[in-house]
Amino acid sequence: MSNSWADFQAAEPDFATVVRERFEKYKHHVLATLRKDGSPRLTGLEVTFRSGELWLGMMSDSRKALDLLRDPRFAIHANPGADDSMADGDARIGGRAVEVTDPEAKAPFQSATEAPEPFHLFRVELTEVVRIGVEGDELVVRGWQPGRGLRTVRRR
Repeated sequence: MSNSWADFQAAEPDFATVVRERFEKYKHHVLATLRKDGSPRLTGLEVTFRSGELWLGMMSDSRKALDLLRDPRFAIHANPGADDSMADGDARIGGRAVEVTDPEAKAPFQSATEAPEPFHLFRVELTEVVRIGVEGDELVVRGWQPGRGLRTVRRR
């Protein structure tokens, strides 16, 4: 079973659209990776949705890239916005980052994003997509995992 963004979108098109729009609303987000000693590292990151994939591009030999090369597990939290309203809810994506090294495969990303050479490019394999929002007087948590589908929990 593949866990690409396209697979997620095919399985849950409405939920995928809401989460993608949440990430595309702002340019910068927060990436969590694991340091060599296992402690978390938080850094800023831009995400790119292109050709049915979620992509993470980063400077060559950046700490976050080196973290992902050593341990590909990560989480990305969407930028919460300029104020404290959280009107668009909270979104996060967890997964594994798979490095793409083939120059021909990297070329379309580089030309579309004008990423400075050299750079690391990672394709995301999803393990979890979550959106938390308020509907009326309820906190609504929607989460998707491959093979488990979409689940919704409502709290008052």
